[in-house]
Amino acid sequence: MIVILHLAVGLMGNAASFLLYVAPIWTFARIIKKRSTEEFSSVPYIISLLNCLLYTWYGLPVVSNQWENFPIITINGLGILFELSFIIIFIWFTSPKQKLKTRIMTTIVILIFSTTALVSAYLLHDHHTRKRLVGSVGLLVAVAMYASPLVVMKKVIETKSVEYMPFSLSFFSFLASALWLAYGLLGQDLLIAAPNIVGCPLGALQLVVYCKYRNRVMEEPKEEWDVEKLDQEDIKQHLQIAVVTTDDKINGKMSQNVNS
Repeated sequence: MIVILHLAVGLMGNAASFLLYVAPIWTFARIIKKRSTEEFSSVPYIISLLNCLLYTWYGLPVVSNQWENFPIITINGLGILFELSFIIIFIWFTSPKQKLKTRIMTTIVILIFSTTALVSAYLLHDHHTRKRLVGSVGLLVAVAMYASPLVVMKKVIETKSVEYMPFSLSFFSFLASALWLAYGLLGQDLLIAAPNIVGCPLGALQLVVYCKYRNRVMEEPKEEWDVEKLDQEDIKQHLQIAVVTTDDKINGKMSQNVNS
């Protein structure tokens, strides 16, 4: 019975994680449409990529005992494809400064994963020790992944707007972490359960913040007429208006003088 329940929770965790991975599609559709990443951050996607890489490796028979963690392989393998796609789109449409930052962080992520995989495969010789190494690194990364939205929540509180914190991302993050927590506990695998002990309350906190600020709109800064920032056509339009207004005032004064 426990085995069947364990598998069922794993499948539900897969479904929730899939919805979590596809949730940013609408965000990136907006980025492509506007051809700008605006105030969105690439950090959550880069950390999620490392998390998917590590847990895919964790679930493979090289680390785990045969195929005991097969559900983890399927969903995290799919997550790798999604996160890579999001990072590539982000790099394509972001500013030069953010391009460099995102590329450096992605390179660091690949180096961390490669080092962990090589050490576990060639320097460690039993599944238990390999799981401890990969799971420990994965634990730290998973905690970082769940904590990364704190940066976005800070912006939400400052601007009193949830524009850059989509509800679907927060909701599915909470749901997925709750299900994987149950999966880890049922399988008596604390290396899977532990990061989700942090993920659940952080996901719940995101939902609380969203509910508090969901009906508020971020105030747009008032537009000021700065000649240095206006293009040539705008300057001409403002000058034409000023000239016409001045002429009207002069003509009005001349008419008053003639009448008097």
